[in-house]
Amino acid sequence: MTKATTLIAAALLIVAGTSSGQDVDQGVEEYLVELLVRAEQGDPQAQLMLGGAYDFGVGVEHDPKQAVHWYRKAAEQGQAEAQISLGISYAEGDGVAQDREQSVHWFRKAAEQGHADAQALMGLAYANGRGVEQNHGQAAYWYWKAAEQGDARSQNNLGGAYYDGEGVPEDLAQAIHWWTKAADQGEANAQLMLGGAYYFGKGVEQDPEQGIRWWRKAAEQGQARAQYRLGEAYANGTGVEQDAEQAIYWWTKAADQGDARAQEELMERARQVDTGQNP
Repeated sequence: MTKATTLIAAALLIVAGTSSGQDVDQGVEEYLVELLVRAEQGDPQAQLMLGGAYDFGVGVEHDPKQAVHWYRKAAEQGQAEAQISLGISYAEGDGVAQDREQSVHWFRKAAEQGHADAQALMGLAYANGRGVEQNHGQAAYWYWKAAEQGDARSQNNLGGAYYDGEGVPEDLAQAIHWWTKAADQGEANAQLMLGGAYYFGKGVEQDPEQGIRWWRKAAEQGQARAQYRLGEAYANGTGVEQDAEQAIYWWTKAADQGDARAQEELMERARQVDTGQNP
């Protein structure tokens, strides 16, 4: 999750797009002067965008302290995206001394305004005990708030909470419900978990082919454990036609990302070849 200030880049690109050649720099400079005037007059949107310009070095020299200055101006007026950006600055110690409690303070302000990104960040803060005392019930609450607004990562995390019974009663049906919502949006971790549910028949009727379909989607996004599982399926021939070459292909993909089980499988296959066994 990134700072909510890519607005500035888009706005400056629009300005640049209306100009050509030497006019581009002049157009950007004029736009920034206009932003500064509006920001100094107290316009929170201009303050947010000016903070973003300094944060990302768009049209001005990168200056995290100036970014924090303008984010704070906007955040104190209730601008939710500025509150998130200021919270991230505190979390990362970027332009300001690192302070997890201050980070959560600003995330909470945006979350209480209904901003889904901030609600997701609150869920992560409570889940990991960063800036607040760890509280899985509160983590699930904030994940639910963001998930209801369609935040895919929170939907996945909420599914995990129901699967593990962390902060909410264990409920496989609810886990599948939220993983499906996230997986349909392309969330790779949810696709991994949903694939496992179908492949092994956990919370749904067992359907190995459906499990393979979800694992493949996650594997193609680079999800290492899904790559390992897909290789395992090809090795066993469950849900897909047995294919040793495909098994090795996907295990290699996973192993290259450091998946220990995939590395072990490849080492075992190499040992079998060296000893003349049929892998």
